[in-house]
Parts: sequence; C-alpha cells; structure tokens
Amino acid sequence: MKYEEIIHLFQYSRLKTREVEIGNIKMGGENPVRIQSMTSTNTLNTKETVEQSLRIIKAGGELVRITAQGVKEAENLKSIKNGIRDAGFDTPLAADIHFNPKAAFKAAEIVEKVRINPGNFVDKRASFTKVDFTDEEYQAELAKIEEKFIPLINICKKNHTALRVGVNHGSLSDRIMSRYGDTPEGMVESAMEFLRICVQENFLNVVISLKSSNTRVMVHANRFMIARMRDERMNFPLHLGVTEAGEGEDGRIKSAVGIGTLLADGIGDTIRVSLTEPPEEEIPVAQKLAAYIAGRYDHKPIKQVDSINVDLFNYNKRETKVVDQIGGSNHPVVLAKQESKSDLKPEFVYVGDRFLMDSHNEDSVFIIDESGWDQHIFDHDKVVPLFKSINDFYFSENQSKRINFLLLNCNEINNESLQKIKSFKNVVLILESTNANGFADQRAAFLRLMHTNCDIPVIIKRSYKENELEDLQLKSASDMGGLFLDGFGDGIWIDNVSAQGNIDEQDIINTSFGILQASRVRTSKTEYISCPGCGRTLFDLQETTKKIREKTSHLKNLKIGIMGCIVNGPGEMADADYGYVGAGPGKITLYKNKEVVKKNIPEEKAVEELIQLIKENGDWVE
Repeated sequence: MKYEEIIHLFQYSRLKTREVEIGNIKMGGENPVRIQSMTSTNTLNTKETVEQSLRIIKAGGELVRITAQGVKEAENLKSIKNGIRDAGFDTPLAADIHFNPKAAFKAAEIVEKVRINPGNFVDKRASFTKVDFTDEEYQAELAKIEEKFIPLINICKKNHTALRVGVNHGSLSDRIMSRYGDTPEGMVESAMEFLRICVQENFLNVVISLKSSNTRVMVHANRFMIARMRDERMNFPLHLGVTEAGEGEDGRIKSAVGIGTLLADGIGDTIRVSLTEPPEEEIPVAQKLAAYIAGRYDHKPIKQVDSINVDLFNYNKRETKVVDQIGGSNHPVVLAKQESKSDLKPEFVYVGDRFLMDSHNEDSVFIIDESGWDQHIFDHDKVVPLFKSINDFYFSENQSKRINFLLLNCNEINNESLQKIKSFKNVVLILESTNANGFADQRAAFLRLMHTNCDIPVIIKRSYKENELEDLQLKSASDMGGLFLDGFGDGIWIDNVSAQGNIDEQDIINTSFGILQASRVRTSKTEYISCPGCGRTLFDLQETTKKIREKTSHLKNLKIGIMGCIVNGPGEMADADYGYVGAGPGKITLYKNKEVVKKNIPEEKAVEELIQLIKENGDWVE
C-alpha cells in the first residue's frame, strides 16, 4: 500500500487509530498526543523512584515508565505506585520489560501498562552474526512466542492492563535479521508477529512503537508499519521516539527530526523525547514539539500533486544537476547571515541581495564592493547574486557566470515558471514557505519539480521569529528534517528575526549543521549516540557523556555510543565507530563497531581507555 493512500500529504490531519485505555487516560482515537517519560532511578529504591516520578508528573508527564528487569523490581512497582497515589496522583504507570517474561507477568498485575520488546521477550539476545533458519525452525520459534506471550495477554485481560509492543532497531532478534536484515521491514515484522497473536486472542488494548537512533530508519519503519497494519486491518496507536538521541542541542534536534516528521503527517498518539538529562526535562520539550505540530490545523490550502513519483518508505535522493558545489552527489550546503566563529562554516554568507563564500574558506572573498549590482561584482568568482523573482533573473543582465540564487515561494513552483528557468546551468532555487504547514507545502513543491523533470538544485529556506534557541531548534528541525530524510534539498538556510534578538547567528549556523547531521545527509561533527538512562543504567550517564564529549568533541566524522547497559547498546551502536557500555556495577565494556574490544574496565579508567582505543585505530587527532 502506498503511503499517500494512508496519509493526506497536503492537508494536516491526525491518522485515526483505535482508542486504548491506560488507567485513567485514553490514547489514540480523537485524544491528544500524550506526553510521557521514563525514570532513571534504581527501581528497588522506592523513595527515589517515587520522587522522580512525581517530578515527571508535575512537569506534565501523562504516563511514567519504570524499568523492571527482574521479578523483584516488578514486585516493587506496587510500593512505587502506592507512593505516587499517596501523593495524590493517579497518573498511569508502565513497566519496561526486557528478557524476562516472569517480570512482565508480575508487573501486569500491578501497573496500568506493560511494555515488552519483541526482540528479547522470548528470543535470545541477538548475537549479531549470520544465523540461518529453515522454514521449520522459523515456525517453531513463532510457536514458542505464542506459548510465552498468550499467558501475558491473559493476565493483561484479567487486570485491564494495556500492553506496548515496543520494537527497538538495536535489539532485533537473530531470527528476524536472518529473514529481513537489520531493516525497517524487519522491525515491522517483529511487531506484527506479536500483534497477530493479540488479534487472534481478541486483545486490542495495545500500543506499538518502532524506535531507532537512526532517524531515517525510525521514520521509514513507522511509515511502513501503518501500511502493513492497514493491509492486515489493524489500527493500533503509535508511540514515537528516537532512541539514544543524546543531550542538549543534539538530543533536541535529533528528536524533532524523527518525531516531528511523523507528527507532521498526523502519525503518532504518544511521544517520548529521550534526552541524556533528568527525565522531567524531557516533558516541556515534548510538549513544545506536539503543540507546534498541532498548531497547523486549518492551514492555507496546498495545491495537490496527482503524481507522487517518490518512494516515501525508502531513501532516494532527488537527482539534480551540479551547479558549482551545489547539487548532484555533493553534501547539502549551509547558507547563513554571517561568517562562522567555529569549525562549522557555512558555504555562503548572505550580505543583502548577494552571497559570498565564507571568508574562512579558501575560495572566499574578504572585501565586498559596496557598489552593489555592478556587473563586475558578479563576474568575481566569490560573489554571487540573489534574485527574488523569475523575471528579475530571466531578464537580468547581471547574472553570475558561476551561481545565481533564485528565491521563490512554493506557490511559484509551477510548470509555466519552471519552463523559463529549467534549462539554465547556473541557477539554484531557494525555496521558502509561509504556510503554517510549511513541511507539506515545500514537499508538494518538490513533487511538482520532479513531476516536470526539473533537476535544478534547491536550498530549503524557513524563516522564524523565535526568542528562545530551543524553540527554534525544535521548529526548524521538525519543519526541515523530514524533507532531507525524503531525499529533498541540496542546502539549508534558517533565518530568524525576533524583536528581542536573543538568538545569535552562530547558534543558527550550529542548528543548520545539526539538522543535516540528524537527517543523516551531512556529517560535520562527532555524533554521540547516548541513551537517557533507566533503572538498568550502571553508571552516571549524564556525567560520563559530558566527560566523553569534552575529550572527543574536536574529532570529526566519528560516532560514539554511550550506553547504560547491554539491552539496546550493541544494536543501537550498530553504525557507531566506538561504544562505551555499562557491563556491571562500576564496569565498562568498550566496542569497536559491533565488536567487543575490552571487557570489564573499571569505570574510573574507562574514558581514558576509550581515548586510547580511538588512538590505536588511527582516528585520534590532537
């Protein structure tokens, strides 16, 4: 089933899913997007877990998830629940279960929701080696799932407990990977195996999630999931999240790219923004993101495109001609309104109706002739014009031989206008939208470009009036990230003008590079795949992440995974260059790619050992 047959690409509306009851709240259906978080305390420490749960609730969390790695932890959920109820709150609780069906059975008698991971509820922990299953062996494994899963369903029925079938990209079983690989399709099938049993047993109080630290995988998996459910006549609500998103700027941008892209298409009934920060700090970020997307109801009409000639389940970059360094196989460029003060340098700096190369680049110009539109200015290799209408460009005698930027609104992208410019070899479009649903508006413009076989490179531009950097990060990442995930865009330009002028242009430049990296189209700095922590965490994640970042942030084009435990660690770090994973109290295991290199290193020595490992592999620079 095609994506556009399920989702309205040109008019914002929520995807209608079935309503699920979780304690005193309802999720899915006509209900608003629910906001939740997860505790990071030891579940056996009742006092600390209650206190942290209350901080989440008071911040606006509508559901609190708590890990229960064993039966003892599951049993202690009763004391935690009583503590929260005694404080006057009836917020539903969810137990997070991995590897231990018995813990799930106990938790389902106590809390309002239980999350299980199909990758390890019955299956053994993935070995990440090729394992071949015959058809008979594969079916035998499915029979084992049914045998272990139906008892949990019966307990949930008896206690009116909801269930989340929560698939993680990092913990797919060897059995799934043997047939589908480490893919979105494998994630979907992992969920469907359990959902089919739920339907068979007439248990429909179920939520699903498909999460990954890779935003492209996460978005495609969820799109594929709704298509597969529609094919099999299911409509369970979806829980959205980007795992191991990280902290600070990176965590917010990465979460907004993944979650925001899906919310913008009306997909998602509950969200959790996973930050390597105190869990209560996740709540306002999630609230802002959900509110921003919901604010596009009743937006101005967007001209529909009848022919959708792009695969929205898989990544394929739009093919464009090369104009100087823009388009083709070049990575997306960054446009900005000032030169950079850091190592992240935009390729073009806007100085009023023209651009110059950033003066830190070898092709830059240091002095701009203030005479403006004289022809000799644009003959200069390092200064190029910006035209603000097709006619201005088409009839101008002052075109640059190198690059001409042409700024157009999405409404101006039509067959008549494109016929005037599509044959030019030195024009780059800057595409902007003023529609409240700018994501859909710009996507429609790209589809029209493709429909007319126009291969002109396009810079995606959005303008904002934000006073807080976090607001700008969330809005721009959710507006623009999805376009890059879908293969659109040869560059990015974020413009922000606020009355208070609180946001420095350097922060805007950093945000632009952050969106490109989170969208997986340009790597410009070290990426940290760090989990938010939970009761399974075996060291101080926030402090350790800060320490590793301070030591390694100068390294370029590296991915470093920082994981509290082995549940999702090795899998979510699948494309990381190095991994730092909790192996036991005070013990750390280091990975190179998926391979264990050093085991059970004392925590106090582990960061230095990580640095030494990077040096030994030739990836360290002073």
